[in-house]
Amino acid sequence: MLWHTPFCLVNIYPSINDTVGAMSNPMESKGGYGAPPPNYTDAMQPPSYQGMPGQPPYPAGPPVDGYPSYPAGPPMGGPGMPAPQLAHPPVVVQTVYVQPTQRFGFQPMQTTCPSCNQVVITRVSHSPGALTWLSCGGLFLVGCVFGCCLIPFCVESLQDVEHNCPNCGRHISSCKRL
Repeated sequence: MLWHTPFCLVNIYPSINDTVGAMSNPMESKGGYGAPPPNYTDAMQPPSYQGMPGQPPYPAGPPVDGYPSYPAGPPMGGPGMPAPQLAHPPVVVQTVYVQPTQRFGFQPMQTTCPSCNQVVITRVSHSPGALTWLSCGGLFLVGCVFGCCLIPFCVESLQDVEHNCPNCGRHISSCKRL
């Protein structure tokens, strides 16, 4: 069995004729806002940051106990005044050249002189070191007393090596035998 119940339809949507009539004149308003919008040049003017004539731009609050009241200064960054610019300290750039650790041997080698900053092949010179003196002392104790103990001072392989720059003559490094 099929039951039919009566119901009421209420039209909550406006008819198409009402909508078309409202869209025919967009400047007409039913809500009390009858003024048309401003033209483009009036709308693009910047707002005024100055107060109304005869009124301060900001209301002055009551003075705080213990703090003096200062007079209002000129507006910062307002019309006709440049905005304050922050002074930044200058940036100092320092270039540091780090030379990789180089192990100097007993032969001349290529390096960069720290004094004249030139790439050079070092000039080596031999000088008596600890091994030279120990060899001399050892030969003296064995019995080479008549000048034979001085032979280590003539043998370059028993002496220390100093690396110098051939351009400026500065000492670059040393290589000790002992």
